[in-house]
Amino acid sequence: MYFAEIWDFLIFIGQVSGVVIVLVGAILWFTEANQGKGKGLVASGIILSIVVEYFVLFPPSFVLS
Repeated sequence: MYFAEIWDFLIFIGQVSGVVIVLVGAILWFTEANQGKGKGLVASGIILSIVVEYFVLFPPSFVLS
C-alpha cells in the first residue's frame, strides 16, 4: 500500500510538471525571448504528459492490488 501512495504522488508531480513545462515553453516561444528553447520545452512537456498519462492508464501491479 505504501508503494501505491508514492506512485500517486509521483503521478501528481509528473502531471503538474508537464503543465508547467508547456506553459514556460509557450511563454518563451510566443514572447520571442528564445523561440528555439520554447519550442523544445513545449515538445518536451507534451511528451512528458503523454508518458505520465500512459502510466495512469496502465499502472504497475503494486498499484492495482
